[in-house]
Amino acid sequence: MAAKQESGADNQLWIQSWRDRRIDFHQSVVNPLMKQFWPSLKLAPGSRVFVPLCGKSLDMTWLAQQGHNVIGVELSAIAVKAFFRENGLRPVKRKVGQFTLWRHGRLSILCGDYFALSKAEIGAFDMVYDRAALTALSEHDRRLYVAQLTRLVPENIRVMLLTIEDAAEDATLSQAVGVDTEITSLFSAGFDIDLAFVDSAFEIDPDSPDQAMRRAEYKVYQLTAKTTPG
Repeated sequence: MAAKQESGADNQLWIQSWRDRRIDFHQSVVNPLMKQFWPSLKLAPGSRVFVPLCGKSLDMTWLAQQGHNVIGVELSAIAVKAFFRENGLRPVKRKVGQFTLWRHGRLSILCGDYFALSKAEIGAFDMVYDRAALTALSEHDRRLYVAQLTRLVPENIRVMLLTIEDAAEDATLSQAVGVDTEITSLFSAGFDIDLAFVDSAFEIDPDSPDQAMRRAEYKVYQLTAKTTPG
């Protein structure tokens, strides 16, 4: 998984990328895999969905349209302001601990540092949706991200995790389309891991100066927080 954001270790890089409009990671359409697999979760209308490191993702508006209450967390105030402006919404703002909560209807975003988020500030939620939070972080910060997520989630909470993984050159087909070893390393202590879907695609490697092709695996994971013994 390619690292893009040095979150936690250097939040200023993330903030500057929004100032400079270097946001190639932002998808201009709702993620098709999320739309395809979300109904299988059978999440009740009115459920509260937590979207960490949400940016200005259009996936949040789709989730709200399904009847869910959506709570995102985003470091950049520029991203939060753009989300509501581009969706034609006028949010109400108020302080929640060390965060600023922007809210309109079913859509809420806590503006501040995810790594400093407390259970009291995020409140109760029923589901986690991660399309690009994990894959936006450096290898070191992914561990911090998962540790923080583990602290925040209630027992038995489910996480829909979407990843784009580069297949290793020496990987067999079964290895490439199986649960990624990094995912196992990051999540197995706190979550049960189910790989729900894999789609392979050959595409241009964005990190290659000569536009070499790479094989990418688009995966949908469904994670469930383990019950704490005792």
